[in-house]
Amino acid sequence: MAFFLLAVVGLGEVKAAPSVLRTPAISYSFSHGPYRACPDGKKVAQDHKARCTVIVEKSLGRHWGNFAVPPADTFPYSPTALQTAYQLPSTTAGTGQTIAIVDAYDDPNAESDLAVYRAHYHLAPCTLSNGCFLKLNQAGQSAPLPSPNVAWAQEVSIDLDMVSAICPNCHILLIEANSDALNDLGMSENTAIAQKANVVNNSFGSQGEYTDEASYCSLYFQHQTVTITASSGDSGPGVNIPAVCPYVTAVGGTSLQQNGTETAWSGSGGGCSQYISQPYWQKSFSTGCANRAVPDVAAVGDPQTGMAAYDTYGLDGWYMMAGTSASAPIIAGVYALTGNANASYSVRFPWLLESESYDCLNDIPSPENEYSFQTGLGSPNGIRCF
Repeated sequence: MAFFLLAVVGLGEVKAAPSVLRTPAISYSFSHGPYRACPDGKKVAQDHKARCTVIVEKSLGRHWGNFAVPPADTFPYSPTALQTAYQLPSTTAGTGQTIAIVDAYDDPNAESDLAVYRAHYHLAPCTLSNGCFLKLNQAGQSAPLPSPNVAWAQEVSIDLDMVSAICPNCHILLIEANSDALNDLGMSENTAIAQKANVVNNSFGSQGEYTDEASYCSLYFQHQTVTITASSGDSGPGVNIPAVCPYVTAVGGTSLQQNGTETAWSGSGGGCSQYISQPYWQKSFSTGCANRAVPDVAAVGDPQTGMAAYDTYGLDGWYMMAGTSASAPIIAGVYALTGNANASYSVRFPWLLESESYDCLNDIPSPENEYSFQTGLGSPNGIRCF
């Protein structure tokens, strides 16, 4: 991995740090700890519902509300810090690309919260009026929108903020499903495709697999000319839908320190599918699975090394958020930066490109060798693998 040493300054500016990072001015207490916006439900997928995967950090010193912004000498990461960590051409690439975000229920403050985040980091406005932002229901209409939901609104916030951080020149399409039922989310996926999205992100997952999931994947997540990303989950070992679908890039989570060290995050989901056959493009590496292995790649997701996000529907402003809910839209943004995420010949899979050029993904230390059930083949080292 390209080594970097950063100090996050004023949330939006990154400068070279001294040889020893400053000691935070306060001693952080994690007595309140991070929490999952969408708590774990059933541990099986038979209810055919999904939960969002965002983790919100409410510990002392990790949320700031509307009255201040995060301090300069601690996490969370700013857009510039993320772009630097993964060697991304975010300021010059991505024009003309549209990233779709699929989530359940309505976030009434999605556009206004996004405006605060982008203004704070000096990113160009992305609004309905300037044609950069669009919010639709699962039928592709601007009204009626589904009922609001506080938990899923937090998911919407981190998704919108992370695609903005990685691809600030991209347009953003938010598709809000009627509910957290997998069929509603699947229909929303098809709506995003019909709206000509180049990349579609899904920061949610079922609580396990079910026997007819291959049919579900074929119906909603098999679009060979559009790139689809999905969170691998935040509960450790295990496989979820839609990350397990064979035409989806499943995204795990890492822990990214300010000195550039990136390691596997223990909460990142992954494992061997029970029902999805091994895709042809996974045959170039050994995964230890006879069937589909999850995840494929990874990006920062550890709540202890999280990202700033802004939400006012249920929260009160600036919070540090994380989970593979952050990792997946980061990777969606990386795909969009390439400008060829929906190349007509096929979906671009990092597996195939990594087999040709071994330096386009960062190796993440893990108990496994070239493949990890937490981080897949690694995190982005530029955009050549995407």
